[in-house]
Amino acid sequence: MSSQPSSHPGAAPPPGGPPALPPGGAPYVRLPKSPGLAAFLSLFPGLGQVYNGQIARAFVFFFGFVGAIYLTASGHEFPFAFMIPFVYLFNMIDAWKGATAINTRFLGGKAESVDLDAVESPAWGASLVGIGLLVLLSNLGWLDLDRLARWWPLVLIAVGSWFLYGSFQKKKAGESADEPPVL
Repeated sequence: MSSQPSSHPGAAPPPGGPPALPPGGAPYVRLPKSPGLAAFLSLFPGLGQVYNGQIARAFVFFFGFVGAIYLTASGHEFPFAFMIPFVYLFNMIDAWKGATAINTRFLGGKAESVDLDAVESPAWGASLVGIGLLVLLSNLGWLDLDRLARWWPLVLIAVGSWFLYGSFQKKKAGESADEPPVL
């Protein structure tokens, strides 16, 4: 006969060893946010972000959605008609990813591709200031949105250039750190 302890399920753990886990495995941990509920609440743009505690994002998504509808209805079909579904769907995806990032941080992990300091970055507040400034200038008659509508592709050019610049900077930083470049 062997002097090793018995390994059947009812056997007590060896003295000084770790306690046995309950039959179900690890204990249940209630996560702070539900990604599904956040996405469902985002059927009304911005409400999922409010649920996640991201108030500045909520305002940007709500006013972006309402503004796109308003500008489409006032005769600026292109590009604002395309912005309606984009803002609506991006709002839902952002709420899902935000809740997932909150849960990942809660469990002690690092949220993938989400900078912890950028969850409520100044860019969201700057977006609100920019939208409010455009609407105010238009309401005061100091800005003619019909004339400005011709120049909206400059926004696409600027954002695309910013993405390219950031991509090149990340690639350059990766090469200088003797890491293989990410393709």
